[in-house]
Amino acid sequence: MPNKPPPKTGIARSDAQSIHVREMNLVEELIGKVTFTEMMLLHFYGRMPTRAEARTLDVVLVTLMEHGITPSSIATRLIYHSAPDSLQSAVAAGLLGVGSTYIGTMERCAIYLDEILKGAERGIERARSIAEMHFRERTPVHGFGHPFHKPDDPRTQKMIDVALEEGVSGRHIEALRILSHEVDEVYGRHITINATGASAALLGEISIPLKIMRGVAVVSRSAGLVGHILEESGTPSAPHIWEAVNQAIPYQRFE
Repeated sequence: MPNKPPPKTGIARSDAQSIHVREMNLVEELIGKVTFTEMMLLHFYGRMPTRAEARTLDVVLVTLMEHGITPSSIATRLIYHSAPDSLQSAVAAGLLGVGSTYIGTMERCAIYLDEILKGAERGIERARSIAEMHFRERTPVHGFGHPFHKPDDPRTQKMIDVALEEGVSGRHIEALRILSHEVDEVYGRHITINATGASAALLGEISIPLKIMRGVAVVSRSAGLVGHILEESGTPSAPHIWEAVNQAIPYQRFE
């Protein structure tokens, strides 16, 4: 059996006098001098981010933090109602809802954008085939459509505008626009780019690896769910949600 390489980490080290994160002194160089978003990117990149990188990630974090009463916040409120002594369990319950239907859909959209970019001059053809596949299979195109925001998601253009103003290359944003055009052509109507579609493009612009993109949503949503717990502790909604479900789903004997 071949020898495995020894484990190692390049993230943090400490001794009796100091703590270093990515070789930057936590006390002398980071605390009070960088924002949470900059610290997050330092953790990812192993270097301090540029202003454009930090601002672009900030746009995504702010956008994804709050969505109102949705499955994730409902789960958090119900678990908090059941176990108010375990705030972390309530947050964890809500985070389990960050998936391929809600909040976390930027992953699949990001894959499509990468495929379009790698296609170079054939990128439009790839975008067309993606749209046709979903139309044929009657499945939603990840990053597109919204049950309430029509004809356009008001968040999307603002997110893109801020990132472009900060000087990102715009390659992933352009790929998203190409895909949007082909989706509209294939479906025969305009389908909005939603916030997770814009998030996929923006995270691609700042080289956030695909495998951790959903983690950005997890970080952002965690803060939003803590806010829901704070509100729930003062003006409870969970008992009303429970009662509404009981009334909406009557008992029926199965024959």
